[in-house]
Amino acid sequence: MVPAGTGPLRAGWNDPRKDVKLMAREPLILTPLLKRRLVEALREDAAWHDVTTLSCVPARSRARGAIVAKGSGVVAGLPVVGFLFSRMDRNCRFHPRVVEGTVVSPGRVVARIDGPARALLSVERTALNFLSRLSGVATLARRLSRMAGQGRLYDTRKTTPLWRGLERYAVRVGGGMNHRFDLSSQVLLKDNHLALAGGVAEAVRRVRRRLGRRAVIEVEVETLEQAREALAGGADILLVDNATPSRVRRVQAMAGGRVILEVSGGLGPDNIARYSRLGVQRLSSGALTHSAPGLDFSLDLKPA
Repeated sequence: MVPAGTGPLRAGWNDPRKDVKLMAREPLILTPLLKRRLVEALREDAAWHDVTTLSCVPARSRARGAIVAKGSGVVAGLPVVGFLFSRMDRNCRFHPRVVEGTVVSPGRVVARIDGPARALLSVERTALNFLSRLSGVATLARRLSRMAGQGRLYDTRKTTPLWRGLERYAVRVGGGMNHRFDLSSQVLLKDNHLALAGGVAEAVRRVRRRLGRRAVIEVEVETLEQAREALAGGADILLVDNATPSRVRRVQAMAGGRVILEVSGGLGPDNIARYSRLGVQRLSSGALTHSAPGLDFSLDLKPA
C-alpha cells in the first residue's frame, strides 16, 4: 500500500501506459491475510462438517477428476483453487493444465486433481465459486481492454468488500489496469468532497496545504467550469464523469495536454469503443467488477 501524499503516480504519471507490462505480469501473491480469508470461505460453507459426504463416502476413499470450462472466457484464479484443496487436505494434488490468462472454450480441461475423496467433494463448490467469479472478471476485462486500447482500461473501487485484491488481480489477468487500491493510496476529489469542501478550487487548495506538492490530485469534474477550476488549481488528473463525447473533447481542448484525462461513468461494451477514439489516457469502468458475469466450470470426479 502506498501512503497518502507520497505521489503514487508521480513517477511517469504523464504516461500511465508505462506500467502495462509490469501490471499484466504481476502474479497473485497468497498473503497470510488472503489465506486466512480463504480459510474463512471454507468455514462459511462448513467444509469440515459436510454431512452428506461424511455419511456416504468412506474415509479412505480416493478420487481423481478434472476441472472443465463450460463456457468461453479467460481463466483466472487457479492459485486460489489449488490453495483451497491443499488447505482442506495436504494430500490433495492440484495440477493446472493451463496458465492464468489462457482463453478457453467449452470442454477445455483447465486443471486435474486427485486426493482424498472427502476433501475433494467438500471443497468443490467454494473452489469453483472463486474460479467462476475471477474468470468472469478477467473475461470482461479482456473484452473491454481490447475495445479501449492497451493500457487504458482501469477498474474502480466498486468491488466486493474484503475480496478487492482478488478481483483486481483478475482485472490484470484480463489485460486491465488497477486504479487506486484504497482511500489511502491516492487523492481523488469526488462530487461529495467538492460539495462539502466548498468547491473545486477550495478542495484542491486544502489538499495541497495538507499533503504538499508531491501529492497527485485527481478531481472528478462534471462541468466545464469545474474542469477550468481544477486546472487552475493545479490538479494532476481530471476525471471527466458522465460526459458526452463532445464535452470530453471540450475538456481536452481546455487541458491542452497538461494533465491526464480519465473518462468514467457508465462505460461498458456498448459505448467504450466510442470513447476510446477520443484519445484520452484512461477509461475507467466499475462494470469490470460489479457487473461481470461468472464463467462456469465443473469438477468431474471418479474413484481413483
